Amino acid sequence: MRVGLMWRGDANAPAPAPAETRFRAIFDAFAARDVAAEPVVYDDAIADRVRAQLRDLDAVLVWIDPIVRGQDRSILDALLREVADAGVVVSTHPDVIDAMGTKQVLYRTRQLPFGTDTHLYASLDALRDEWPALLRSSGPRVLKQDRGSGGNGVWCVEIVRDAPASADIVVRVRSAQRGVPVAEMRFADFIAERGTYLRYFEAKGTFIDQPYCDRLAEGMTRCYVVVDRVAGFGHQYVTALLPPPAGSDVPPDPEPRLYFGPDEPRFQRLRAVMESSWIALLQTQTGVERTRLPLLWDADFLLGPPKQGGEDFVLCEINVSGVYPMPDAAIVPLADATIDRVRGRA
Repeated sequence: MRVGLMWRGDANAPAPAPAETRFRAIFDAFAARDVAAEPVVYDDAIADRVRAQLRDLDAVLVWIDPIVRGQDRSILDALLREVADAGVVVSTHPDVIDAMGTKQVLYRTRQLPFGTDTHLYASLDALRDEWPALLRSSGPRVLKQDRGSGGNGVWCVEIVRDAPASADIVVRVRSAQRGVPVAEMRFADFIAERGTYLRYFEAKGTFIDQPYCDRLAEGMTRCYVVVDRVAGFGHQYVTALLPPPAGSDVPPDPEPRLYFGPDEPRFQRLRAVMESSWIALLQTQTGVERTRLPLLWDADFLLGPPKQGGEDFVLCEINVSGVYPMPDAAIVPLADATIDRVRGRA
């Protein structure tokens, strides 16, 4: 059995030795199971070379975010579809990314446990025409473009000066990208800026929004899942959408995320709901069968007002494209699940 570990890198540099990469522990886990694992360094410029490499593998685990430094995954996703059709196991098939790894999944699951008041805007025109009324009636909202990572494409928006014409409303905008200052601008200008995102999707990109979470300062819990079993947790006190401290227009940097195994006591309520019902409900909503679930994915949760049954977790994102770093406890389950899927058992 041969497995590739893929990430985006320098097209002209030689592939590094596994021990020199950030994935060395994953390489070691495969080696301990007598499975040959090899680096697959990707760039659009060498897609043909990578295609030839992938066709000789049984599986490839992919860590490439959807939009990074102006590059998207359109060429890569076409390549992964092709090799998957040829029988190579892909850690997350691009069709599965479309089903559960974009922000639209927050709209599809809004009625499930962990859901909240979520709205979908299928075009920039819909966002421009429909959103002002909601901003007026419900206070600050968090707008999310359909695909992004690292805070790219997430903004907290609130009205600071209303106007009869929606275009002239003045809004305060806090970006989730680190180091971006708070800005006040006309609503029309904010909408116009969102058009830069649509160039990646032939003007067909969508947006969703959710209420701003007043308990944001209590932190975000990241639940790591291997196929359909919880494999660990991360917890971080996020600061990106908090109001900046006095005398600054930039939120402070967040504290490092802390990682835990699946048995961490404080997260057992979340684990129980995930494994007993929520993942199955997610599959029903997205149409993703167990044998096509990502080998590794995560779901991010904030704390909101308690709902029926006392549940207060609110889903704010599902990540399936570049889930790293991860708890050490997830590495062995990931290697085992990869081997099982190649053998038709997962």
